[in-house]
Amino acid sequence: MNLADLSASVLAVVRGTDPDAALDCVLALAEGGISGIEVSLTTPDALRVIERARRALGDTALLGAGTVLTAADAARAAGAGARFLVTPAVVATGQWDPSARELPVLMGALTPSEITTAMARGALAVKLFPASLGGPAYLRALRDPLPGVPFVPVGGVGLDEARAYLAAGAVTVGVGSPLVGDAARGGDLDALRARIARWRTALTEETALAEETARTEETARTEETAA
Repeated sequence: MNLADLSASVLAVVRGTDPDAALDCVLALAEGGISGIEVSLTTPDALRVIERARRALGDTALLGAGTVLTAADAARAAGAGARFLVTPAVVATGQWDPSARELPVLMGALTPSEITTAMARGALAVKLFPASLGGPAYLRALRDPLPGVPFVPVGGVGLDEARAYLAAGAVTVGVGSPLVGDAARGGDLDALRARIARWRTALTEETALAEETARTEETARTEETAA
């Protein structure tokens, strides 16, 4: 997984109470075009969910494990077939099993000190968490001194917030209940599919607008330089 893979879709966060329902949720998300899916290790039998989903979706699916806190968590997730790991906080990765150290990590951080520590420890991107404490304005403030850090805001991200975070420079956003709803707890999969369609439509339009804005700004800079 790389940053281009991340930016291709929202990151759906699956945290459920029933393993079978969580698996059904993962498969519905993938079938609906959500390419990045995180299964939280707080889900009962989460590793088995990841294993079963990996078999169903194949080796290339961007399926990862979330709420990774320890070296044992990381090793077990890697063994289950996770292709990336997500932590809720800054963690030490030096003692992780080699199989886990090879995986991209979205490391949780909030403050500038935590963010720079996460990047120094090899994070592919920073999971800005809980993003709701500062909102898109906080992300914009962070990007001024830290323009090279890829941010993935997570926590309290609904569709309106997702648009705002992407406009503020987020690589993507992590989305739990506003997208997943109660599907991972045995809820309505048809309702989940309807939410997936709404999110994909809205964010495709947002991405196209952002790309057009970037092209316009680049053209303006080029013309200003030429003048």
